[in-house]
Amino acid sequence: MRAVGVLVAIALALALQTSLARFLVDGAATVDLVLVVVVYVALTGGSVAGMLAGSLAGLAQDTLSIGVIGVGGLSKSIVGSVVGAIGQQFIVTAPLPRLAVFLGSTVAHAAIFMGLYVLLGLGAFPSPWAPILSQALGNAVVGMTACAIIEVFPVAVERRRLSRRTRS
Repeated sequence: MRAVGVLVAIALALALQTSLARFLVDGAATVDLVLVVVVYVALTGGSVAGMLAGSLAGLAQDTLSIGVIGVGGLSKSIVGSVVGAIGQQFIVTAPLPRLAVFLGSTVAHAAIFMGLYVLLGLGAFPSPWAPILSQALGNAVVGMTACAIIEVFPVAVERRRLSRRTRS
């Protein structure tokens, strides 16, 4: 059942990412929703779940974009695996550690992705730090908000169910 939820989350992130791309300024992606899903899955499911989610999400994102298929999958799977290992070794449930994980994972993903492109001789990235930092901040805000909503939603539903039961 969890695997179905992960697949649905990846599909929703891909759909939102591709449909909202035309509304972005200068075509610059300020939030990578697919990476946010991969990081969340890795934090909650571990390194294997993060690696599998990263591979699947990255390859799906690669097929929908122009460029080499597999570079995004490899970079997202590495980030998912490392974030999953960090999530298993350390307590990453408080806001500050989660913020650091979302910021760090975005920077690491960009470094791996751009590094692979440069190593393969497919492109150069002059001074990419401003877009990377803006994307890291965007991913952190969206990721932190999504984590808070996902954690609060079941509690709110249970409270509502219990309040209906006591009224009856």
